[in-house]
Amino acid sequence: MKETEQAKSFPLVPCALAYLVPGCGHLYLGKRYRGLIFLVAIPLMFVIGLYMGGKLYEADPVHPLTYLAVFANLGNGLLYFTTKLLGIGAGRILDVTFEHGCTFILVSGLLNFLVILDAYDIAIGKKS
Repeated sequence: MKETEQAKSFPLVPCALAYLVPGCGHLYLGKRYRGLIFLVAIPLMFVIGLYMGGKLYEADPVHPLTYLAVFANLGNGLLYFTTKLLGIGAGRILDVTFEHGCTFILVSGLLNFLVILDAYDIAIGKKS
């Protein structure tokens, strides 16, 4: 079975890979340049966000919008879970760049959701 036929049979494999590590789903599908761009750009955005003092949000029932922020953070896959496990990402609210850092982290997760959808479209043959 060819790689593209295998991807069409199991389109969730590249999606899972793309979720865990941004760009890996595209590399699995043979989209080398696109995968490498995602593999560098999305984690770089996440790291820049942390460096700027951004925080990883936690769900707070008092502030319901935090659920959306947690969803966006979860889009970073292993980056998110590794950062939480290491205790990084508490944020430095007094930093001038705090809000920009939070935005970088949120956008990197949301962008990875789009990358996952792109990998799915390629896997099912809807897009090349």
